Amino acid sequence: LSEFGEYVANILPKYVQQAQVNHCKELEILIAPGGIVPVLTFLRDHTNAEFKSMADLTAIDVPSRPYRFEIIYNLLSLTYNSRIRVKTYTDELTAIDTASEVHRIANWYEREVWDMYGVFFSNHPDLRRILTDYGFEGHPFRKDFPVQGYVEVRYDDELKRLVCEPIEMAQEYRKFDISPTWEQFPTFRKDKE
Repeated sequence: LSEFGEYVANILPKYVQQAQVNHCKELEILIAPGGIVPVLTFLRDHTNAEFKSMADLTAIDVPSRPYRFEIIYNLLSLTYNSRIRVKTYTDELTAIDTASEVHRIANWYEREVWDMYGVFFSNHPDLRRILTDYGFEGHPFRKDFPVQGYVEVRYDDELKRLVCEPIEMAQEYRKFDISPTWEQFPTFRKDKE
């Protein structure tokens, strides 16, 4: 695997920044953000690769990095029975080229990444939300998204429709007076007098 990673890095030095075999013995290739289409096309069409199936496309949010989003493409070669992970990176404002012209299934995966993380894919044929409601604000898989969300969506029986309301975070004063569990049980063994 490491030999194939070096091979790809030698053929595409403009795009491949690093090739390594991870702890699970899977090949990972880190590429520049502008190299998505050429690298994925090469991996799909080259006779020594034939990674024709995209198993997954996802993202990771690491806010401490200057490029906080890591975009991960998991590819499968049925011909050679092997997998490869292609990674790239971006920030909140920089768009990534769509991979849907190379792998059609990327259309749905990129919509999910857009919906959950807010990563914009340029030239995407239909980039709109896929999991959240159309009026949803924010991107729920970002680390800076509040756990409780921004609005509460509930069904109102009187109105017979969904109602969106701002979340009320009022906390009442509570006193928790809980006795330890070991004080609740009687002593089972009594000393004989």
